[in-house]
Formats: sequence, structure tokens, C-alpha cells
Amino acid sequence: MRVVWVGLLASMMTVCHAAPPASEVLIRPAAAPGPLDNPLKGWCPFTIAGTIHQPYSMVYLNVPWKVLEPEEGRYGFEQWEQQAWAARAAQGKHIVFRVYVDSPSHPSGLPDWLKQKGIKLSRYTHHGGGDSPNYDAPEMVTAMERLIDALGRRYDGNPRVAFIQLGLLGFWGEWHTWPRSELYASRATEQRVIQAYRRAFPHKILMARYARDDAGMQPWLGFHDDMFPEDTDNGQDWSFLAGLRKSGRAENWKRAAIGGEMVPHQAKAWLGKGYEQTEEMLRRSHFTWVGPYCPALHASSTPEYQRRSEELVRQMGYQFQLTEVRHPATVAVGGTSTVTIRGVNEGVAPFYYPWPVELSLIDGSGKVAERFPLPCDVRTWQPGPFEVAGTFEIKAPPGRYRLALGIRDPWKDRPAIGFANLLSQHEGWTILGPLDVEAGR
Repeated sequence: MRVVWVGLLASMMTVCHAAPPASEVLIRPAAAPGPLDNPLKGWCPFTIAGTIHQPYSMVYLNVPWKVLEPEEGRYGFEQWEQQAWAARAAQGKHIVFRVYVDSPSHPSGLPDWLKQKGIKLSRYTHHGGGDSPNYDAPEMVTAMERLIDALGRRYDGNPRVAFIQLGLLGFWGEWHTWPRSELYASRATEQRVIQAYRRAFPHKILMARYARDDAGMQPWLGFHDDMFPEDTDNGQDWSFLAGLRKSGRAENWKRAAIGGEMVPHQAKAWLGKGYEQTEEMLRRSHFTWVGPYCPALHASSTPEYQRRSEELVRQMGYQFQLTEVRHPATVAVGGTSTVTIRGVNEGVAPFYYPWPVELSLIDGSGKVAERFPLPCDVRTWQPGPFEVAGTFEIKAPPGRYRLALGIRDPWKDRPAIGFANLLSQHEGWTILGPLDVEAGR
């Protein structure tokens, strides 16, 4: 039996006015606000700063070196994961992390065994005070390289890890010791740290604080602005975007993430009178995520605060909206089906990892009868229109199925990215419409 499907409920989608061939379905899904908890974008809060009041998909973790390597060559990765990654606020969330050595006003993160090797510590009083190590000491540089190599062996292939900040050097691991510049690392040390990270993490998006010196020469590197949006592009030559432009890294966002922290404790101001600047800086810098301090750490005191928070999340990073889907109405077992999908990335940045894009046939009981990989790289869906098509042999038994689209999270091994359309979902799959499979002739 051949059944020609010509539309879904009017509230769900519209159908093309130009009549498709009698055996083809043409769907134009209705637009809708995108999800607020899509993976690898949006708010990325601390897990230790109190209640998180808004949807989020990532958490941010700072970790001192001495926790990760309490004894030379003995790494405490598993213990750190069992504690920090398993925190209630982190459960089910992707991880962004930074390793630090010196966080002002906090105990030194330098391992005791390095202190015993004679690494010099210089006391300072700025930002609450602390002890800055000699980053250029040969033992220090070699030990950082070994740590980075161990981090790569542990986390480069871990799909739960979203982004990694270079950290290690300077106050808070932010690659400066202002105003005590004499305490900071040499360019040669910076270069060795960058090279070590590049070797250790060929499959992860890495992020540096500033696009200067050797960091400003890397076309593969992402960056984080930790005074967003106040110093993002404030007209000064030291601002975040001025540095990216000066170093020729203003287009790095097309292949590596831009993100960072909102000015601490100022979310209500930047979502209040400063909101226009916040939106403009987000667009101009192509931000994908904001954290660890972010608006999600404050309860929504007004409807305006909540609305603007949601607007920012939907603008950040990617937001995929489907505009057209074409597929046969009926396919015989053993026959082929060509599916064409068009859409638009309404966000300010792409998606940065090659997660599989798949179609599936879902049977009447809700089980996936067949899955088909689409021949595309989701990383190429830059802001603007995209299109993908694939032809598949149908092996499912005769019956009525729901054709569904999914982008699979390798960590959770299920579709995880939602679309900005008024379409139903089933176990992460976005339902496109019915497809009939008939017995082969």
C-alpha cells in the first residue's frame, strides 16, 4: 500500500505551497525558540558557588596542580573526578577545566615535591596576595610538560570534556601577573606550554586567555575573555578583541571556541542597563559559552532578567533551525530513500566537534528500527544556511515509522542537540514526520 503524506498538524509545521512530486514529502517545520540546555554552549557555571538557577549543559572546574600530581609522577585524576566531576551540580554535564598553580588569595597550587626541588616562590600582596613560582626554572618547565602530557593521555579521548583552558601560568592561570610583570613566565616558557598542549590534545578545543606572542600565532586555538562584556572591545588597545585583531586571530572562532567569564558579580547590571552592550559584545566576539561566573548563578529577580538570560543563551554558539526536509512518502524494503535537509545556524558560532549526524526510523513501539549516518561534518554548519543529503537502503520490515534526526553525543551515546523548531522529540531524536515502508516487489 502506498500512502502519500502531505502534512503534519498545522501547529507543528507548514507545507510548501509548490506541490512536490506525488511520492515525495516536503516539510517546512515551524520555527520555535531553541533549547536552553543544548550541549557545549550557554552557561558554564561553577559547581561550588551556590544554586544554579537556569538550564545549563556544562560546568567549569578549577583545579590546583598539587591535587592532580600530589607526588612526582603519581597522578590523582581519578580522585579528582570522583570528587569534582561527581558533584550534584556536575552530574550529567560536560566539563570545562583549567589547571592553576597560583590563585591569588588562595593557597599555592604548586605541588610540595616541586617546592622541595627548590622552585623559588616570590611573595606578592596584590589581589589578596599569594606566592608566584619561578615559571622559567628548568625543573618547572619540564614538570609542566610532563603534566600536560599526562592530562592529554587521560582527557583527550574523554568525550565528557568539552573545552580546556591552558591555565598553569600567571595569576589564576590567566597568563599574566599584573601589576607584577617581573613574576611572569618568559615567552620561551609560554611557547613550550603551548606546544605541549598541542601535542597532548589533538582532538580537544583548547583556549588561551590572550592572543599575544606565541598564543597569537596559533590558527587552531580558542580564547577566553574573563571580563566579558566590559573589556571585550572597549576601545582600548589591550581589550580582548583588540588583541585578537592585532594578532590576526579574529577569525579563529570559525574553528575554535570563544568563551569566558562575565565580570564577577555584575550579571544584573549587564543584563540591565548594560544589556545592549552585552548583546553586541557577544555577537562581535562570537561567544559560545559564559562562565564560571554567569547570570545563571543569580535568581531571576525580574521577568526582564529571565528573558534576557534566555535570549543570550540562544544567541551564543550554535542554534540550528530546520527550514526544509524532503523525503519519499513510501519506500520498499530493500529500496533506497534520499533525504535532503536544509536549515540555518542562527547562532554566532559553529559547533566545534565532529559529532555524528544521523537519521533513524522509529517504530510504533518507540524503538529505533534503523539508523543512517548522514554524510556531513556538523562543524561546517557555520552561521547561516546549511544543507545535507543522504541516500540510504531501507532494511526495516514493512510498516509505518517516524523519520527522525539526531546529532549524537559520543559521551552519552544518544542524540543530544535540539533544534529551534516546533517539532516533537523522542529520546533525543527530533521527529520529522511519518515514513511508510512497504514490502519489496
